[in-house]
Amino acid sequence: MTMAVGNLAHNVWHITAIGLGLLLSVLATGHAVLKKRDSRAAIAWVGFVWLVPMVGAVLYFIFGVNRIRRKAALLRANLERYRAQAAHPECPPEELQRHLPAHGEHLKMLARVIGGMVERPLLRGNRIDPLVNGDEAYPAMLEAIEHARQTVSLVTYIFDRDEVGTAFAHALGEAVRRGVEVRVLIDATGTRYSWPTILHTLRREGVKYARFLPPFALWHPLSMNMRIHRKVLVADGRLGFTGGMNIRMGHCLQRQPPHPVRDIHFRVEGPVVTQLQEVFADDWLFTTGEALRGDSWFPTIESAGPVLARGVPDGPDENFEKLLWTLLGALSIARDSVRIMTPYFLPDPAVVSALNLASMRGVQVDIILPAQSNLPFISRASRAMWWQVLQHGCRIWLTLPPFDHSKLMLVDGCWVLLGSANWDARSLRLNFEFNLECYDVELARRLDRWVETRLTGAHPVTVEEVDGRPLPTRLRDGIARLLTPYL
Repeated sequence: MTMAVGNLAHNVWHITAIGLGLLLSVLATGHAVLKKRDSRAAIAWVGFVWLVPMVGAVLYFIFGVNRIRRKAALLRANLERYRAQAAHPECPPEELQRHLPAHGEHLKMLARVIGGMVERPLLRGNRIDPLVNGDEAYPAMLEAIEHARQTVSLVTYIFDRDEVGTAFAHALGEAVRRGVEVRVLIDATGTRYSWPTILHTLRREGVKYARFLPPFALWHPLSMNMRIHRKVLVADGRLGFTGGMNIRMGHCLQRQPPHPVRDIHFRVEGPVVTQLQEVFADDWLFTTGEALRGDSWFPTIESAGPVLARGVPDGPDENFEKLLWTLLGALSIARDSVRIMTPYFLPDPAVVSALNLASMRGVQVDIILPAQSNLPFISRASRAMWWQVLQHGCRIWLTLPPFDHSKLMLVDGCWVLLGSANWDARSLRLNFEFNLECYDVELARRLDRWVETRLTGAHPVTVEEVDGRPLPTRLRDGIARLLTPYL
């Protein structure tokens, strides 16, 4: 009797397991067929689900379902998206056409495409000044904080507790003691790049700060992949700074730090500063629940220069892939030249195709990467992809050490994209980023001259060089490339 009961229970268990495995496989297959935008990924997952019953379905629901965008949208749901009352109207197409030289008139179509995506106006009357390395950027930023009289907002990914970070914390504290309203937003992961963190120093200085999405929080288990990578400083709502530079000693090359990092940042004046402030206000509201409103945060800003500019925020929320579409639009419209500087080059198939098509149309495409990377694994994955663009005429240059963290895109000597995003899946799909698109010949010319200085002594990579790597090296790099979607 006992044996019969045991056999019955055993059979019931087997039938239940088979039924559950079949149900999970059907559900996983249906989800992959309906939701996967890449048919190759859908086929691969469906095959894996049925070849490895139960385990395949479980792994699909863990790793194959992209919950990041949905989670980001849910986290930001029901939050007001603030748009300041613009004192300056959007630049009309005919004015943009007059601003561009004859060889750049086609870029008005790019402005139309980006305007439709980001739903922010292209604003006239801006001045954009490049600041090379922390040696130029940090004194200008500290001066802006020291002269602020009403408000200071700062968002950054990394805020180290070193000599530079401490100087910023003290300047922010002095501003608080002058009666300035100061808000500082730091990515929770970025605070961990130095120990002890800068947070204790900020508390001691009386600075109001917040951490963006603490990783491994039990109430936000999927947020560990969503990092705020923006770098924006705004003083009195009128003077802004943005680019790719974090707050850390390594960027001050004149001080000969142990781990030097080249980078470029930008001082921004004019009406587009309002768009920098809007992005910060949205992030601060999401993180703390405090709404930053009024003339002290959003004053009327007068014209400051000739540059036409617009903010391009990007993230896994409602701004999903807006930067990717901006890059694809710029590559498709380019006629003469494209210059790209990025520390991490891990393009997806769409970007690879756009780069190759631009080159095949006769556009000179230069991709400028650091010869020395701070993340060797990512550098290996990148090398495994270089042949895909080299064989169609794109050129890759490796700049001399130290590591170059600069992020820049120049098109046809008239259009500039600057900001915080890298050319990899993490920046284009997971991180919250902020970039500026700018239309101005003189700004493009200044930055083109600066790029030329970085190309001095740079090593041009050839297809033969890439193909000539030893087989173990190519296998190592190829394995690293398999993890590209997660790097």
